[in-house]
Amino acid sequence: MELQDKTLGQWLEYWAAVTPDKEYLVYSDRNLRFTWKEFNLRVDDMAKGLLSVGVKQGTHIGIWATNVPDWLTFLFAGAKVGAILVTINTNYKQNELEFLVEDADIHTLCITEGVFDGNYVDMTYTMLPELRESQRGYLKSKRFPELKNVIYIGQEKFRGMYNTAEILLLGENVDDENLSEAKSRVGCHDVVNMQYTSGTTGFPKGVMLSHHNIANNGYFTGEGMGFTAKDKLCCCVPLFHCFGVVLATMNVLTHGCTQVMVERFDPLVVLASVHKERCTALYGVPTMFIAEMNHPMFDLFDVSSLRTGIMAGSLCPVELMRAVTTKLHITYITSVYGLTESSPGMTHTVLDDSFELRCTTVGKEYPFTEVKIVNPETGEECPHGVQGEVCCRGYLNMKGYYKNPQATAEVIDADGWLHSGDLGIKDEQGYYHITGRIKDMIIRGGENIYPREIEEFLYHLEGVKDIQVAAIASEKYGEEVGAFIITHERVTLTADEVRDFCRGKIARHKIPKYIFFVDSFPMTGSGKIQKFKLRELGLKLLAEQGITPV
Repeated sequence: MELQDKTLGQWLEYWAAVTPDKEYLVYSDRNLRFTWKEFNLRVDDMAKGLLSVGVKQGTHIGIWATNVPDWLTFLFAGAKVGAILVTINTNYKQNELEFLVEDADIHTLCITEGVFDGNYVDMTYTMLPELRESQRGYLKSKRFPELKNVIYIGQEKFRGMYNTAEILLLGENVDDENLSEAKSRVGCHDVVNMQYTSGTTGFPKGVMLSHHNIANNGYFTGEGMGFTAKDKLCCCVPLFHCFGVVLATMNVLTHGCTQVMVERFDPLVVLASVHKERCTALYGVPTMFIAEMNHPMFDLFDVSSLRTGIMAGSLCPVELMRAVTTKLHITYITSVYGLTESSPGMTHTVLDDSFELRCTTVGKEYPFTEVKIVNPETGEECPHGVQGEVCCRGYLNMKGYYKNPQATAEVIDADGWLHSGDLGIKDEQGYYHITGRIKDMIIRGGENIYPREIEEFLYHLEGVKDIQVAAIASEKYGEEVGAFIITHERVTLTADEVRDFCRGKIARHKIPKYIFFVDSFPMTGSGKIQKFKLRELGLKLLAEQGITPV
């Protein structure tokens, strides 16, 4: 294996030439199919259309949409002309949208109608009152001076906005030489994608990622999973996040296989897509796999074609990974550990790793990547088996946070090491274990308690479907352990039963003082549990019960 130097556009054109009639993109639920050649032609028309509305090298294109068919068209069209696609979390509301559009200097904003609890068109008009009075392409906004175009991804027409068909039509009238000239100026080390960190703490920051960053990370991810052009990957994770756009899309792009898309996560659509297309790989965060395996219609589908997949996005319970290997036939379930700032994969398990290692570790470092565990206080590297902060260095590290050199310097030190903020250990065999986040650590009366340990333990309690552990503020101890439990349907558990299960099996100070039975966890759009919101929820639930933490 070696590092690849192709841009995203060059990868796309490579497969369009080598396997022009092979299916690249499939939406099984509507039988929409693109071959590599067909998709590349659509991308070229879209790229020329973007050139016609003022997009050029370095231009920021925002995309605010679920996994709609033209999401990837805009990604590759922008990549071919040297533009930078800025992904926008589909769960964003008005203030978050406005913050990002302003902070990221968006020039062209691409939107859909929205999701069930948020109308993107209405929010865009609220943000841009001038749009209703503007001719398309001539927007002048006082607050957002960089923003010139709004494109509606679809056929509907809205005042002041282009729609997809109009951009493609404009592209037909642009000379191919203009596109060739734009492509000639694009290099693999140019920024191609900006993703805003999910904002689990503080204000989101724009992570600048290059063609080289994400294409190679996707390539090595696929190599570790034994991917070939014969594979079909079912992608139900959001494209606005690294899991979808890198681990899935870049894996497919660099291996010439087929990407079977799910527009918005629905376990039934996922199961039906795997069944119909005979998918060989499936990705998801833990909650997605739980939803699929527990769906009442699960037994109607044949998922035996599956062989591999990735469970990532949050810490993965061992028992869940075991269940996925048996019930979903994903014999080679793997895990990837990393963060947006590392493109995202830093370590991964691979097919050659034993079942036990794939279940209990996050593997070893990616090729051409250095990973080390350091003492957060001294900066010295920790010996094997000693917990510290996980750091990495190599091709995968972001170019930096957009317009924020201070924040960049806070996470990438003078020697080029990216500090993850995550706690982990490296064992004697060189495998990494993630034990939690530094800021997730519960400190109870001076005792350090790691939520992951308690979560793994309580996952073995019969009736527990999913669990998260977070700190609850305490006047006496500083923090107490709070357990938030989702039970299986028609299962009733009590707090006393949970504590009885713990007694004598884990240290007394680790037994949850507060136990809450909930229906769901607060999450970011990319599937990460927001621990700080669990802490807030715990205090709220206690107040409703008339309990004051002590």
